[in-house]
Amino acid sequence: MSKAGNTILALITGAAIGAGLGLLYAPESGDKTRKKISKNAKEAKRKLEQQINETSENLSASAKQAKKSFDAKLEDTLKTASTKADDILVTMERKLEELRSKNAKTASKIEEEVQDIKDINVPTAKV
Repeated sequence: MSKAGNTILALITGAAIGAGLGLLYAPESGDKTRKKISKNAKEAKRKLEQQINETSENLSASAKQAKKSFDAKLEDTLKTASTKADDILVTMERKLEELRSKNAKTASKIEEEVQDIKDINVPTAKV
C-alpha cells in the first residue's frame, strides 16, 4: 500500500478507536453507547472500504499507464532495431556486390593470362 494509503488507514483506525473509547466513557446508557459504537464502526468500515476501492483504482490506473509506457518503449526499441538491421543488410549487400565485382575482374585476368600462356610458341625438339 502507498504511504498515503497507510496514513489514511492509520487516521481512520485512530479515529475509530478514539470514538469507541470516547463512547465507552460517555455518561449515556449502555444501549445508546452500543448503538453509537455500532454506528461509528459501520462508518469506519465504510470509509475503509472506500479507501481500499480508491487505492485499488489508483493501482489499476498506474498499472495500465505502466503497461502503455512499456508498450511504447518496446515499439520504439523494435523500430530502432529494425532500422539498424536494415542498415546492416544494405551494407552487407553492397560489400557482397563489391566482392562479386572483384571476383569477376580476377577471373577475367586469370582467363587472359591462361590465353597468353596458350598463345606462347614453344619450339619442339626434333628427333
